[in-house]
Parts: sequence; C-alpha cells; structure tokens
Amino acid sequence: MTDAARWYPAALSDDLPNAVAMPACCGDAEVALWRSATGKVAAWEDRCPHRGMRLSHGFVRGEMLSCIYHGWRYDQTGTCQKIPAHPGLEPPASIKVRSFTALEQDGVIWLSEGEMAEPPPPLTGLTPLRSVTVDAITVLDPVSEVDGMTLLVQPLPGGRTGLHALTASTDPGERKAASRRLEVLRRDLEAGVAA
Repeated sequence: MTDAARWYPAALSDDLPNAVAMPACCGDAEVALWRSATGKVAAWEDRCPHRGMRLSHGFVRGEMLSCIYHGWRYDQTGTCQKIPAHPGLEPPASIKVRSFTALEQDGVIWLSEGEMAEPPPPLTGLTPLRSVTVDAITVLDPVSEVDGMTLLVQPLPGGRTGLHALTASTDPGERKAASRRLEVLRRDLEAGVAA
C-alpha cells in the first residue's frame, strides 16, 4: 500500500466544531481541515491558489471557506465561488484547491490523498479521549493498544508524531487516569523509552 492509498487519523471529531478551520496533516502534506456550518468536513491543501496564504487561517461562512488574506471563497469541492474584489465576476472553474478525501467515523476524522476502496478501521465501542503531539518519531503500529487505550498513530512532518487516544471507558475517573497515562507515554516516547 502506498502512502497515497492510506488513511491517516487527522483529528478527533470534537476538536473540530462547526464553522471552524484548523491545520492538519495527511502524510507529509499540510492540510486545511474544516467543518462547514452544517457539519460537513472537508480537507484541502493548506494554500490558497491566489497568494499562497494558509487556508487553515481562513474563516468559514456557511458551506464555504474564505481565505483570510483576500477573502476568496471556496465551496466544499475546493472550487472558487467568489472573489470579493470582483463581485460581478464568476470565477473560472480552474481556480481550485487540491482536495483530500475526508471521512468522519467513530469520532475520528480520517484523511487520504486518494479515493479509498476500504473504510478506516472500525473503532466500535471506543470513545475519543484526546490527542497529543510527540516530539519524536514513534515505532508504534498505526493502531496500537497501550495501557488500556487505543492509539491512532499519525506521522507528522519534522520528526513528530500525533497520537489520537480512544478508550472503552465512560467512567470520568478512568478517563482522567487514561489521560494522565497518555501524558506519561508522550514523555517516555520523547525520552526514547519504548512503549
């Protein structure tokens, strides 16, 4: 399986509320991950075709994302629909942001650079706990069981790793303890201690 034909966990669903854009990664690609006002998730290359501004700094207006620099507005497919400096102009269809496949499943937002034949792994019975960034490359499997948590491992640029933790527990005390164990794991991985 090539990197282009792989699902990457990008964020936990609760980390991306409606009408918000945020930076994310899909493999080595920097991505603008955003959710429309009605809850639809989209992911694009984090670069406006106009002047190269990061679209993850943009703002959501209804079902479109606007670049913060000049306000160019793109629909869910990444096609430019409005150029504020030229209100009477219908933007050419060629003005388009490169899109990624985004799928929300079991409380996780997954990204892929291409169309996928199979969905991401099911996480039935698990609820998202939280995500952390590790300032190290981990040797964990893409989906790992560690200390009573299921960890979704996301390679990040710059020798870092994202860990998205889920747990089967709904008990607040156990969830708090699992969150502490995740912090200890992060510190151990950064110190070079094997998981």
